[in-house]
Amino acid sequence: MHHEFKDQAANAYRLEEQVGFLLRRASQRHLAIFAQMMPEITSTQFAALAKLCELGPTSQNALGRATGMDAATIKGVADRLRARDLITATPDPQDRRRHYLIPTEAGLALYARRAETGVAISDETLAPLSAREQATFLELLRKLC
Repeated sequence: MHHEFKDQAANAYRLEEQVGFLLRRASQRHLAIFAQMMPEITSTQFAALAKLCELGPTSQNALGRATGMDAATIKGVADRLRARDLITATPDPQDRRRHYLIPTEAGLALYARRAETGVAISDETLAPLSAREQATFLELLRKLC
């Protein structure tokens, strides 16, 4: 009986057909395209910089929420962006414990110079799909988020 159950489970589960595996492979493909087309910054760093350029001065927690990064991840990303002088932190005048992140001139310039590349990276990631498939795929991904 145990062996029979194990066979049934093995027949029901094929790693290559699982959503997590497929999402991970698609993500790996996207990250490889990103690294090739924009090697000077990671995708998470660019995402945080882009959102910060869009929002203006933002707390680290709010930036993490806006970019879908947990507190530990956004802290590391912000620290690396600060170390590269792409963003700076300034204390909140109402609450000195809170800091607002602000893009530096270098950060604004990098974003302005590479925003179109970001769009091209998305286009290249989706290139195997028809225009209709791309729209459907993005709509379905939004539903999962």
